[in-house]
Amino acid sequence: MAGGFTLYSRPGSGGFVVEVAFAMAGQAFENVEISKTEAGEGGSFRSVNPVGQVPALILPDGRLMTESAAICLYLAELFPGRGIGPLAGSTDRPDFLRWMLFLSSAHYPTLLRWYYPARRTTDATGIDAVKAAALAESEQLFAVIETHLAGRDWLVGDAMTIADVYLAMLAHWLPPHDSPRGDWVNIIRVCASVAAHPVVAEVNRAHRVWPA
Repeated sequence: MAGGFTLYSRPGSGGFVVEVAFAMAGQAFENVEISKTEAGEGGSFRSVNPVGQVPALILPDGRLMTESAAICLYLAELFPGRGIGPLAGSTDRPDFLRWMLFLSSAHYPTLLRWYYPARRTTDATGIDAVKAAALAESEQLFAVIETHLAGRDWLVGDAMTIADVYLAMLAHWLPPHDSPRGDWVNIIRVCASVAAHPVVAEVNRAHRVWPA
């Protein structure tokens, strides 16, 4: 396998940020596209990742890594100085860790509750309520980021990191229009800067997280 890494992913998934991290590192990997059928209950991909979620990364020694944020943090450490994220011990490192975990542990699952509400209730009549609550919470979380970005070019430090790419991905998943709200001027500005980055733009041609 190319470079010793195998990434299981599919276009439009959270594998987008991992592919960007690999591209920023200049590191080759084998990309295996997994369909929703293969990832579903009883699907063949369950032998790789028992919960069926992508992205999933097989390391050169054969071990499995899951969780997009964890993979990105690992790649930032494995390939320092490539712009994925600040180095351990740097003054920007705490902020980088804060926002990566904020996006992945608070924000990502909130959006998933909107897209997959049936997973969050055993009451079929409660689907609409789950979606409404998820959207309201997501907008509250984006408001925190919008305030933080006032007067800043990026989430962390003076240059783009994978945290900004993560933000742009989630902002373009926001229902119902798959784009950030028009009044989030700071988020929109950062998303535009991320989209203009040549490495990100190249990966997005396949993923179409936003119109290429």
